[in-house]
Amino acid sequence: MSEAHAQQVLAIYQAGIDEGNATFETEAPSWSAFHASRLPRHRLVATSENDGDRVLGWIAASRVSDRCAYAGVVEHSVYVHPAARGQGVARRLLTAFIHSTEAAGIWTVQSGVFPENTASLALHDRAGFRVIGTRERIGRHHGRWRDVLLLERRSEVIS
Repeated sequence: MSEAHAQQVLAIYQAGIDEGNATFETEAPSWSAFHASRLPRHRLVATSENDGDRVLGWIAASRVSDRCAYAGVVEHSVYVHPAARGQGVARRLLTAFIHSTEAAGIWTVQSGVFPENTASLALHDRAGFRVIGTRERIGRHHGRWRDVLLLERRSEVIS
């Protein structure tokens, strides 16, 4: 993912935000804020085979903590353009992302997912994530309390 992808990445993010079951965010950030909050080595885009400039989806990681004990733990987000869903884009992104993080020595990837986001939960389950808990009524979203399922995938190659 590079600055050349910024407009499309943020548009896909906003589409996910607008649907209401992807994030507590209400507006996609600026590119500079997005760039500053995601780890550069673990930001990937999927592009169209027919048009390599068209972004179909993206995945990116953020630090969980600055404490050295958590150096191998990241949180990730994955978003796919509405027109590209159901085509395996998220699965390919997540698989490439897992390879990227494991190659960098990251042993745990986590994510928070709304329970209503069944497609994301199924994707993560197939990729070896497990639900480790429910953060009940963790935040308000459009005027109502929302739960978040905390998902985690521990690497099998990093011990």
